This record gives sequence, structure tokens and C-alpha cells, in this order.
Amino acid sequence: MSLTSAYQHKLAEKLTILNDRGQGVLIRMYNIKKTCSDPKSKPPFLLEKSMESSLKYINKKFPNIDVRNSTQHLGPVHREKSEIIRFLTNYYQSFVDVMEFRDHVYELLNTIDACQCHFDINLNFDFTRSYLDLIVTYTSVILLLSRIEDRRVLIGMYNCAHEMLHGHGDPSFARLGQMVLEYDHPLKKLTEEFGPHTKAVSEALLSLHFLFVRRNQGAEQWRSAQLLSLISTPPAMINPANSDTMACEYLSVEVMERWIIIGFLLCNACLNSNSQCQKLWKLCLQGSLYITLIREDVLQVHKVTEDLFSSWKGYGKRVADIKESKEHVIANSGQFHCQRRQFLRMAVKELESVLTDEPGLLGPKALYVFMALSFIRDEVTWLVRHTENVTKTKTPEDYADSSIAELLFLLEEIRALVRRHIKVIQQYHLQYLARFDALVLSDIIQNLSVCPEEESIIMSSFVSTLSSLNLKQVESGEKFEFSGLRLDWFRLQAYTSVAKAPLHLHENPDLAKVMNLIVFHSRMLDSVENILVETSDLSTFCFHLRTFEKMFAMTLEEPSMLRYAIAFPLICAHFVHCTHEMCPEEYPHLKNHGLHHCNSFLEELAKQTSNCVLEICAEQRNLSEQLLPKHCATTISKAKNKKIMKQKQTPRKGEPERDKPGAESHRKNRSIVTNMDKLHLNLTELALTMNHVHSFSVFEHTIFPSEYLSSHLEARLNRAIVWLAGYNATTQEIARPSELLAGVKAYISFIQSLAQFVGADVSRVIRNALLQQTQPLDSCGEQTITTFYTNWYLESLLRQASSGTIILSPAMQAFISLPREGEQNFSAEEFSDISEMRALAELLGPYGMKFLSENLMWHVTSQIVELKKLVVENMDVLVQIRSNFSKADLMASLLPQLIGADNVLKRMTIIGVILTFRAMAQEGLREVFSSHCPFLMGPIECLKEFVTPDTDIKVTLSVFELASAAGVGCDIDPALVAAIANLKAGYNNNIHCLTKAIIQVSAALFTLYNKNIETHLKEFLVVASVSLLQLGQETDKLKTRNRESISLLMRLVVEESSFLTLDMLESCFPYVLLRNAYREVSRAFHLNRVAASTH
Repeated sequence: MSLTSAYQHKLAEKLTILNDRGQGVLIRMYNIKKTCSDPKSKPPFLLEKSMESSLKYINKKFPNIDVRNSTQHLGPVHREKSEIIRFLTNYYQSFVDVMEFRDHVYELLNTIDACQCHFDINLNFDFTRSYLDLIVTYTSVILLLSRIEDRRVLIGMYNCAHEMLHGHGDPSFARLGQMVLEYDHPLKKLTEEFGPHTKAVSEALLSLHFLFVRRNQGAEQWRSAQLLSLISTPPAMINPANSDTMACEYLSVEVMERWIIIGFLLCNACLNSNSQCQKLWKLCLQGSLYITLIREDVLQVHKVTEDLFSSWKGYGKRVADIKESKEHVIANSGQFHCQRRQFLRMAVKELESVLTDEPGLLGPKALYVFMALSFIRDEVTWLVRHTENVTKTKTPEDYADSSIAELLFLLEEIRALVRRHIKVIQQYHLQYLARFDALVLSDIIQNLSVCPEEESIIMSSFVSTLSSLNLKQVESGEKFEFSGLRLDWFRLQAYTSVAKAPLHLHENPDLAKVMNLIVFHSRMLDSVENILVETSDLSTFCFHLRTFEKMFAMTLEEPSMLRYAIAFPLICAHFVHCTHEMCPEEYPHLKNHGLHHCNSFLEELAKQTSNCVLEICAEQRNLSEQLLPKHCATTISKAKNKKIMKQKQTPRKGEPERDKPGAESHRKNRSIVTNMDKLHLNLTELALTMNHVHSFSVFEHTIFPSEYLSSHLEARLNRAIVWLAGYNATTQEIARPSELLAGVKAYISFIQSLAQFVGADVSRVIRNALLQQTQPLDSCGEQTITTFYTNWYLESLLRQASSGTIILSPAMQAFISLPREGEQNFSAEEFSDISEMRALAELLGPYGMKFLSENLMWHVTSQIVELKKLVVENMDVLVQIRSNFSKADLMASLLPQLIGADNVLKRMTIIGVILTFRAMAQEGLREVFSSHCPFLMGPIECLKEFVTPDTDIKVTLSVFELASAAGVGCDIDPALVAAIANLKAGYNNNIHCLTKAIIQVSAALFTLYNKNIETHLKEFLVVASVSLLQLGQETDKLKTRNRESISLLMRLVVEESSFLTLDMLESCFPYVLLRNAYREVSRAFHLNRVAASTH
């Protein structure tokens, strides 16, 4: 064939287009196979009962289906013909694409044979690679087609529906049906078709021999050669890493295995006639049990080859070779690859460390980087496909690697390093191209003995393109584009590889060497990302998810591998590379897989990290708890009785010496590992992995690992705080607020110390968690400490205070428990003194205290409802008393008419108890607020002072509500006003709490009904005083009981109210009576104490 024909055939262009098209067709066949094998995604017609007979008929008669005379069998198809056409068009056209692809492939292969092309991977790399890729892709398409069980039904049903709808079958059906029949036994048919191509295929494969042998060396040979080491020869560290066959150095071994296995499977005649072919084939058979066709679809190498060769005569020795190779693989390949992975872990770690320290070396040593990535990818993919497919083995450890995470991590680290220093690589290789490659190429072109015009034009354009490069292009961020140059070189390879070419590439190897170098250098300028994908893409995990998850689980079980676990979510970003424009329907599924697994991996890592953090927090809390004041009683007691203890003999066995706080830090031997040591080590590893990257992208989504950790920490911290409270609704047990606060502070202190290590915004985590605990429910809808403490104080402490088993001690400013047996299981003073109220306010904050107040007010309003009923019941009598309080005779007859006076007293006392507790809680809030926000407290208190009785009531309530939120006491309680407004209804027994009830309730009611508080309280004082004075004239002791105590209550009412003064009281109730009342109450108290002590 003439040279002109070689130009016209456009072999390079056709190989490029067909390889890309073939990948698309292959993915479509894979997608159809996957869809039809899953009942959930299978076309609905294939599952309908009514279609069963039609499907059987089509399958049986395919491809000769008589549509017109088979109405009995094809009735269901006729009824749904339009729907079948709509649904199956894509399937049918995909099969037609296979047929057309097959036609173009055979046309091109015949053309190549006619041109007598010469293939050598070391010289015309792109030409040879594209040729072998096309053969493998085509074979994979045919094998996948034969694996689609419903192929006949899909094609036949579509054609039947087409004929029913249009009156004739699809024009492509006859040829398509025949092709499907021919490939029922695909390998036999393929070997027949490839017989004529044996010479070209075997020549291309044999050119791989030296490379394949070198790339299949064991770990010991790699170690002896100090493979990938930059520091083995320091003087040569900055020398450029070059090779005569640059692209071959990082060519995937898996790709070569696929070429060799499938190539010799189709062109097997040369195995009996050529010893070199036989050696290469046997070496390849000793590498893997499975090779990948596409994604998780594999070819079981030895079984398929043995089955095919066994059916032919003269292949007995080859069958024996296959069996021997299989035994060798089973016995040795597992350990062989395990040792290589171990070597790569050490070698690539060293490479990564050196390049991180000296990124300038990425220029001259870029080849090492891509070699390392390719080697890792080969080992990982070998492990994945064998782990997935080798189910029965005597040595399962050969197909499991607990340290695989480190290898994946190093791969990601190298990729990140290249991306980070892309400009270093570009600057170096731009100068290399312009100042070295262009000059060498120019010299070689001038020394060529023969150089046709077309080739001369192409090569001259190479020189001019390279010579025009300058560093300013890199500095200005210019985007480089050398794909045209590389395609021209591909064309040149095709032109110079045909038999009758004037310029033969194999006669001018220097040209091939320098052009291979130029291609690599040009890719360092414009295609670094493409080479990264080519050498390190692990999107295969998208189709081996079970193995992927298993590897992740093994990593989590290995403490030393935890720091590398971030590699798994990072690899999910690779999944985008397995998409193809010819199969867009796959994209959403692949995207879901990538995001789902990235999310699940990060969720698990965040969960483990937060668990570890909270376990350490719990340990820190235990240590902190030892420092609580309650634990120093023993130490104080021992110190006090030191002299007595010395006189005694040694302590009894039942009294072991208690360790003092800090004893856990004393160690006699540092090799002793405590639980805290293990937790800190685990946390260090997990923190390294969670903090490794700030963010990364997976299918257009930006992922922030720190956000996962923040979310988990927040949820766990919320649960931990609730757990520390120890609330038990059944037994009504709860931790003291001060103890809970100490525990929470221990947790927070440790979490704050992690800020710079875990990468999460711990301040935000703490703020959110604590803020949620000030609400009744947290973000998960769970009850918080605000709810627990509100319930406990209402149901336990205040309920018992209302019943008299707990009383208020004004001197101690706390509720205290009376020593009554079986009444309560806690000391009220331990939960209600000043320090506990401060701790409660610190924990619950203004929001939580507001919630507590609202619940307290609800109980107050429930008492007011009952009081209103009593007022309504006694309304007539009360009106008369108010009008006639100065008439002693009439009052004497009116007072006995009051119904439920004791009930009023009891309910007002309950209200007083509740309001007193609220005042104590508010005081605690005021102190905490003053401590945290003194700059806010000053203005609030100042604003409150400006409020006078003449101020508009709405303004007054607004100011008081602000002050109340800060814990400042107010003349009018806005919470009580709001509670009553919403209602719209209107000593040992804690009787001293009655004064607060009278003042607060009256102020709230008078405010609500727009009455003058001072006027009405004066009126109350007059009525009460007159009633007390009239009691002095009574002779009935029953009526005059507790008269002195009531007189003292009058004094307390005046002291409690800001609207009443002692002068007002003196005007209607002589002070001498108060003095006498004090004396009588004191005398009665002492008499009771004497009687009690005598008893």
C-alpha cells in the first residue's frame, strides 16, 4: 500500500475515535447487563405475567419471528407496542451501536493489516497502545454482549413492536439478529475472526516482553535497585529522571496483562509456533487469576483459556501450561503482591517526605511521582479484584491487607503534592522543552537521511512550537494546550510505521526517544490532571463497594492505621472519573454511590473521634470530681485526729488507704500503659485523619470533614451533659447543680484544649451544646437539663416545701429539710443554697431560668384560680368587710361568715414558697450575669432605677422584663403579670413566705387591672390592722391564736413591699404591739425548745 494511502486512511484519528467510542459502547453494554440483572430496574415488560408466553416465543424463534402469523403468541406485545417502543429504543440502539462499532473495528484492523504496520511499544507507543486497546475494548464489548441474558428478548420484542406499529421491521434487525446468534459462544467466533490479524497482534505483544518482565519484578529486586529512591545517590538528586520510553515507565501492569491475555486468547496460533510468545503468555498467566473487562466484570483467566484450548487439537501442552500457571498463582501471587505493597509503603513514604521537604525536586523527578502512583494503583486494583472474586482459598490472608489505608493515603498525598506545586512542574518542563528538547529534535530532524514533505512539516511545527515557549506564560497563568502536537506525533507514528513508508520509525529510534520525552514534558504543562487520573484513578472502588467498606472497617480496627483513614472518603472523589458521555443515565447513580460512601466514612470517623473525646472527657470529669469539697471531709478528719490516730494501731483491713487526687500521675515504669494513654493515642491518630484536609470535592459537592466532627461532638456533648445530670424520674434523683457544673467545666476544658488538633470549631460546638441545654428540648428533640431541673425542683423540692417537710431558712437563704423519717431522700439545703442557685443559673442561663420561671408561674396561676373561686364564693361578705372594717361589732359577725379561710392561707403560702424560690433563683442569675456581663448589668440596673409609679405601665413592664431576664429584682414581677394575664381568670409551715405571695400577687393583679398599687396596698394594710386590733378585744382563745405571729407578718409585708413604709404601718398599727408580739413569739419559741429537750 502506498504512502499516500497511509495518509488518507487516517489510522491515528480512527484509532483515537474508535477507542473512545468503544469505551462508550462498552459502558452501555455494562449498564444494560446491570439493569437487566436487577428486578428493581429491569424493564417492566420482562416481569409481567401476561408477557411470559410472548417472551418465550420471541426467545425461541429469534431472530426469525413471524409477527403477522403469530398474533396468538404476540397479543400482549401488540397491546403495548407503543410503550415497548418508547421504553426499549435506547436498549435496541445500544445493540445497533455494537454492530456498527464491530464493522468499523474490522474495517480498521483489515486496513492496518493491509498497510503491514509495524508495532513496537518502545517506539510508536501511542500507535501500539491504541491498537491493543482497541482489540481489548472490542473483545470486552462482545463478551459483555454475550453475558446479557435478555439480549434476544430485548432486540426481538423491539422489532416485533416496530413491525406492528410501522408495518415493517427495523432495517438493522436482520444483521443485528445474526450478530447476536454468532456471538452466543463469543470466544470461538472471535478467535476465527482474529486469525488473519495474528502477525500484527503478536508483534505488538512481543514488544512488551522486556517491559513486562521488568515491571513484574519482586519486592527484593525493587529493593536492590533502590526503586523510587531520591536519596540513594545524593549527587544525582537533581538530575532529571529520564527514560527512552517515558510513558512505558508508568504504564499499568493491569493494562498490559489485559493486552497479553486477550491478545493471545484471540491469536493463539502463535503460542505453538513462537517460543517468545509462549514465554510472555506463561509469565502473564502467573500474575493474576482474574483480569478486568470493565468495572467489576472480570475474565477468569485460567478457566476461560483452559475451556477454549481444551476444545482444540494440538493444545494439550498449552492446557498443561495453564494448569501449572494457575497453581503457581494460587501458591505464590498473594505473598508476591503482599511484599510489593510492603516495599511501596516504605519507598513511597520516603519519596513523599523528600518531595514535601523539597518540592523543587518535583521538576526533575516528576517521572518518579507517576511511577509511584502507577505502582500503587496496580497493587491496589490487584488486591481489590482478587478479594472480590476469590471466595474459597486456603490462604485468605493473601487477599486481605490491614495496612492498605497507608498505601491509599500515600497515593492521595502524592496527588495533593503534585496539584499544590503544579507551577514548579510547569516552570521546569517549559524550560526543558524550550531549551533542550527543541534543540535536540532540531538536530535529529536535520540528520534524517529521508524526510518526506508531510513528516517534515509536522516535525518542523514541533520545533517552532517548543522554541516559542517562555517562563512568562507560566507566571501569567496562561493555559497551555499541546493536544494538537501530541496528535500530530500520533499521526507521524502511523505514517512511519507502515511497510512502504520512506521514513521508518524503527530505523530512527532517536526520533522516537526524543518525541516520547517531548510528549511527557508537554503533558507536564497541560495534562498533569489527566496523567494523575491515568496513573492513580481508583474509581474501581465504586464497583467493589463491599470490599471498599471491608477495607475501611479493617482500618478502624488497626490503631496504627487510623491516621490514614481519611484516604477512604478522599477516594470517593475518584468516582466521577468512571462516567462517560455516552451513558449519562449512570451519572446520578454513581454520584449517589460516591456521596453516600463519602458521607458514611466521614460519619464513622467523626463518631469514633467524638466517642474518644467524650471518653477522655469522662475520665477528666472523674479526676475533677475527686477535687470536689465533699471529698475533703476524710482528709480534714484525719488531720484533726492525727494525734489520736498515731496512738492507735495500724488501720483495719476494712479501711484501705484512699489515694489522693493526682496519684494517677505517679508511675514507677513508663512502659505501663493506662486507659488514658490508649485514649490519647487513639485520639491523636483520629485527629490527624480528621484534620488532614480542610475540604475536598465529590461530584460538585464540597465536603468539610470538620463539620462532621462538629456535628457529632455537639450531639455527644449534649447527651453527656444530660447523663451527668443523672435525672431519674422514678426515684426523683438528680445531681446537685454545683456538681454538674464542675463536671461540665471538666468536659468543656478538655474539648477547648483540642481546638488546634481536631480541626473542628470547638467554640461553636460548646456554644451550641450549652445553648441547647438552656432550652426545654435539644435539636434532636430530647429533653435537656433545663427540663430535668425544672421538673425536679417543682416535683420534689417545692412540693415537699408546700407540704411542710421542707422549710425556708431566711438566715441561711436556703430551703432546709426537717428531720422527718421517710419523707425525702435528699437534703434540701444541698440543692437550694446560694452556691447551688448560682450553679443552676450558670447551667440553665437566662433562657433556662425563664423556662423555670414560666413553669413556676404556671403553678402560681393554678393556685390563683382556686383563690379566685374562694373570692367569688365569699364576694358578698368581702364587700361588706371592706365597707365596714372599722365597725368592730359588725366585723365580729362578718368574719365567721368567711368560707375556706384556712384554704386561702394554705394556697397563699404555696404561692409564697414558689415565689421565694424564684427570687432565690433570680438572685443566683443576677450574680452570674453580673460576673459574665458586668458591662450589661450596669445599664440594666440604671434603666430600672428610672422607672417610677407614674411611668406608663407598658414601659414599666418592658423594663422590668429586661431586668428580670438578668436576675434583677423588680417591684412588679413581669412573669407573674404575664402568667395571670394569660390566665384571664383572675415558720415550720412556711407561713413567712405568705408575705411574698401577698405583695407579688397583689402587685401583678393591680397592674393587670390598671389599679394604683400603692393605694390598694394601703387599704389592705388598714383593713388588716383594724382586724388585728379588734382581735385584742376577743376573749375566745381559739379566735385569738397566733395573733402575735400575724402581727409580725404585717411587719414582713411592709418590709417586702416597695409601696409600703413603716410610717404607714405605725399610722394604723401601733409599734408597741409589734414589740409585744416579738416578745411573745420569742418566749413561746424558748418554751417549746425547753419542753422538747425535757421530753
